[in-house]
Amino acid sequence: MKNQYFGDINDYRKYGLLRILAGEDLNIGICWMLTPDDDGTDGASVQYLDESGKWRHYDPRLFDYLRQCVKVEGVRSVEHPRLPSLLGNADLHAGWLTDDRDERRRYFDEMLQKFRDIDLVLFDPDNGLEVASVPRGHKNSNKYLYWDEVTAAFQARHSVLVYQHFAREDRESYIARLAAQMQAATGASQIYSFRTARVVYFLAGQPRHEAHFARQARSVAETWLGQFEVGINGE
Repeated sequence: MKNQYFGDINDYRKYGLLRILAGEDLNIGICWMLTPDDDGTDGASVQYLDESGKWRHYDPRLFDYLRQCVKVEGVRSVEHPRLPSLLGNADLHAGWLTDDRDERRRYFDEMLQKFRDIDLVLFDPDNGLEVASVPRGHKNSNKYLYWDEVTAAFQARHSVLVYQHFAREDRESYIARLAAQMQAATGASQIYSFRTARVVYFLAGQPRHEAHFARQARSVAETWLGQFEVGINGE
């Protein structure tokens, strides 16, 4: 995650998804995996905030909040003070993630300690899950989440939600492959995928959360009709 992404169209969908998945029953921890802003155009898609008739109805409270931040206050930062309460008093782990292996280990150890009482953890890497071409500790490894980190969070009794940017391959097979890997890494009986035009989120739920996520996944599909395509176990 980069601060320059805050409030863009992907952020709107992401926070909307989180708000529904948490509902009234679960608390949230967000592991931002923050990296420095760059000169890229990612995060520039905020024109939706000027099109309230098209976008506000999906989540009016969230839309108004993001519009106030971006268009009125000119704030693009995940450390905006009102964000945790909007997400149900979420806990945030907002330190910078570097490419250094030791610093990375400390970062995730601190996150697991901070989130020990959290139900649902969102991991928000720049790109998504690890790729073979970028081993941990190498340049740009801070843009990825590694499978053993997913496993550690699930073994700590957290349900796990992961942001994933689409790769340049067939999307159906891509989702099926990553869902299978997520299932292998966690042992969860069901892996939900929440697909948008550009990204997909994978959810591995703890057994105690299975009935809750079954209800909330239906609510995501209904509330965000046309914005999220919901799948189970790669289908």
